[in-house]
Amino acid sequence: MDVLLRDHFRFIWRLLRRVGVPDAVVEDATQEVFIVAMRRLSDIEPGKERAFLYGVALRVASDARRLTARRQEAPATVLELVPAGEAGPEELLQQKEARALLDEILAHMSVEIRVVFILFELEEMTSVDIAACVGVPLGTVASRLSRARKEFHAHAKRLQLQRGIP
Repeated sequence: MDVLLRDHFRFIWRLLRRVGVPDAVVEDATQEVFIVAMRRLSDIEPGKERAFLYGVALRVASDARRLTARRQEAPATVLELVPAGEAGPEELLQQKEARALLDEILAHMSVEIRVVFILFELEEMTSVDIAACVGVPLGTVASRLSRARKEFHAHAKRLQLQRGIP
């Protein structure tokens, strides 16, 4: 279980955050994914750990979003921790603003295409790995990625025009 946690914790945390789990509950949701994995350790096929965790993460994310919507809580903003000496205040602010823009663009995508976009573009997974992880044919991954890229660029362009961003 330690290896599973060490090798996949950051991936699951980022995935949950990018599929719309509010910052205020992303830590709890990440823990929930690994609690489920611990309970079902015998069900995880060797070499398919990431795919198993991915499936659990999507279910946990759905539950977290639904629970937050029911509570009608506004998501809190959380600064991600950066090791000391790596970035100054201005750079940290720019990174935070860039993450906020990315999150805004991703929020306008359907979950199906958002997940493929995140796994390919942000997590740098191969299309073959994404197909196995998501449980869809390779052609479906390609078409979802194409749609996601088009939506990403269209929404980014709209934001640039609205906000006067170069």
